[in-house]
Amino acid sequence: MKTDGTPPPAEPIIPAVIDMPPPADAAPRDPGRGQVTNLPLPRYVTLKTNEGNARRGPGLTHRIDWVFKRAGMPLKVTAEYENWRRIEDQEGLGGWVHYSLLSGVRSVLIQAELAEFRAAPDSEAEIVLRAERGVLARVIECSPDWCRLNVEGEKGWVIKAALWGVEPGEMIE
Repeated sequence: MKTDGTPPPAEPIIPAVIDMPPPADAAPRDPGRGQVTNLPLPRYVTLKTNEGNARRGPGLTHRIDWVFKRAGMPLKVTAEYENWRRIEDQEGLGGWVHYSLLSGVRSVLIQAELAEFRAAPDSEAEIVLRAERGVLARVIECSPDWCRLNVEGEKGWVIKAALWGVEPGEMIE
C-alpha cells in the first residue's frame, strides 16, 4: 500500500490454460453403458406409477411432452443424465422421466394381433392362452427366441417376434 492510503494498481490477471492428458488409469467411457448407472443402453424398464411425465429435457423446468398413464408399461431407456432417464415407448415416443418413476421389473407389450401362449417354448406345444395386441405381460424368463410370461396369473411361452420390450436374442433368467 502506498503511504498516502491509496492501494497500488491491480496487476493484470492472465488466465492459464493447462492442457493435461487424462490420467493413465482413466478408462474411456463405454457409449453402450449409462454414464450414471453403468447399466446397458438401451435397456428396458417399466413405469412404476399410473402416471409419468415425459419431459423435453432432463429437469423439472422442461416442458412436459407426454404423460404415460399405464403402470407396468415397458419403456426403453436410451440415455441417462443425473436422476433422469430418456425413454421411448413402442411407437418411439417419449422424453426424459425421473428415475423414481421407473422400475427394473420387466414387462412386455403384446404387439401381434393375437399372441399364443404355449405350454413350452415350441411352436407345436399346447396353446394355454391367447392375448390380444396391447395386453401387458410380466416377464418370467426369456430364451433367445421365446419368453415365458405371466398375464394375471396365467403363464405361458410366447415367441419374441410377437412382443415389444425384449431384444431378439436377449436372455432373462
